[in-house]
Amino acid sequence: MTLLIDLDSSNSSRTGKSGERPPRENGVQKHRTALPAPMFTRSDFSVWSILKKCIGLELSKITMPIAFNEPLSFLQRITEYMEHVYLIHKAALQPQPLERMQVGSCVWWRPGKPFNPLLGETYELVREDLGFRFISEQVSHHPPISAFYSEGLSQDFVFHGSIYPKLKFWGKSVEAEPRGTITLELLKHGEAYTWTNPTCCVHNVIIGKLWIEQYGTVEILNHRTGDKCVLNFRPCGLFGKELHRVEGHIQDKNKKKLFMIYGKWTECLWGIDPSSYESFKKQERRGDHHRKARLIASEVAGDAADDVPMAQETVPVIPGSRLLWRVNSRPPNSAQMYNFTSFTVSLNELQSGMEKTLPPTDCRLRPDIRGMENGNMDLASQEKERLGEEQREARKERAKEEAEWRTRWFRLGDNPHTGTPDWLYAGDYFERNFSDCPDIY
Repeated sequence: MTLLIDLDSSNSSRTGKSGERPPRENGVQKHRTALPAPMFTRSDFSVWSILKKCIGLELSKITMPIAFNEPLSFLQRITEYMEHVYLIHKAALQPQPLERMQVGSCVWWRPGKPFNPLLGETYELVREDLGFRFISEQVSHHPPISAFYSEGLSQDFVFHGSIYPKLKFWGKSVEAEPRGTITLELLKHGEAYTWTNPTCCVHNVIIGKLWIEQYGTVEILNHRTGDKCVLNFRPCGLFGKELHRVEGHIQDKNKKKLFMIYGKWTECLWGIDPSSYESFKKQERRGDHHRKARLIASEVAGDAADDVPMAQETVPVIPGSRLLWRVNSRPPNSAQMYNFTSFTVSLNELQSGMEKTLPPTDCRLRPDIRGMENGNMDLASQEKERLGEEQREARKERAKEEAEWRTRWFRLGDNPHTGTPDWLYAGDYFERNFSDCPDIY
C-alpha cells in the first residue's frame, strides 16, 4: 500500500543546514526536510574488484563496502510501510469488505541498501500526526530476521510481521526474494489480511544509473470473508514494455472475480468491474494500441551497465475506471538524499532529548549510520567494521557458554491467522523499562 505523504507543505519556517524546524505551538514536532550532508557518490569508489568474487552468493554473508549503503538501518527501512498509513486508516472506514480490499496494495521499495541491523537492534517511531506508533527488533542474525509491530493510536488497526529478505548479488544487480508474512488487522471489522511481498531487483548496483523492478504474484487474503486480491507484478521484459506494471483482481471465496485492478506501482492504480475490463482488453487486442518499444543495442562488457528500459507510456485508462491510488511527487532535493521521501528523511532524526527516552539499542544511536548521514565516510567505515567485529566476538562467547540470545520485545510463535511460524510482539515496550537492554554499540 503506498501513499507518499508530503510533510514539507511550507518552506517559510525552514532553518539551518539540516532543514530542522522548531516545534509548533500546539506541540506537534515539525520534522527535518533534508539530511545533514548530501549523498556520497558511488563514482568516487571502485568496488568491482571486491564484488566480482561474490556473484551468486547470499548478501547477508558478504561484508559489503559502505559505499553501497544509505544512512538507514533495515529496521528503519521497514518503517517506510507506515508512510502509507493513510490507506490503512481509509480502509478501516470503508463499510463493505470489497471496498476495504479495493483501497489498494502497492509497496514501493527505493533503490539503495540499508545497513544490516545488529542482533538486538531496535527502532521505534511514534507519529501522533499520522496516528500510529511502531516498534521493531532484529530478532535473529543468521538468518537475519526483522520483526515489527505497529498500532493505530485510535485503535483502528494492528499491523505486524517478520521479514527475512533473501538477498543475492548477480554481478550487476541485487535480487531480494521476500520471506515472511505481513499481517494487517482492521479491529472494528474483525478482519485480518495477510500477504508476502513481490521479488524486488535493483539493477546497476556497481556502475550506471540505478533502476528497480518488482515481479511475482502477491496474494492478499481476507481471512474473515475468504476474499482474495491477486496482484501480478510484471517483470520488465525484453523491450521494457511491462516495466512497473501491475495487473490483478479481487475474487470471492468461490473464485468469482469481483473487481479488476491495473496500473503501475510507480504511478497509480485503477479499478473497474470485470465485464468492462474484459471488453476493453478484447478491443485492445484487435486494435493493438501499444506501439513497439525499441530495444537499445549495447555491447555487454564485464562491467557494463544494464540499460535502463525506455520510459513507457502511462497505462491507458479504461473508461469507467476508478482511481484507487496515485503516487505523490518526491521532494525536489530527493536525488541528493538517496532518493528519500519527506517521510524517510525524518526517520534517523535525533531530536533534542530523545536519548533520555530511547533504549540504548535504537538505530538512531548507531555511530556508523550517524557518521554516514553526517558525510563522514571514514568514520562510518571504521565504526561499521568495529560493530561487526564486536558482534562476531559476542557470538563466539555465547557459543562457548552455550547461551542462547534472548529477544526483548518479540517472541517466536504461530501467526494467529495463517498458523505459520511468526515473530509476535510480546508487549510492554512503551512502558519504557529499558534497564535490561544490551549495549550493542
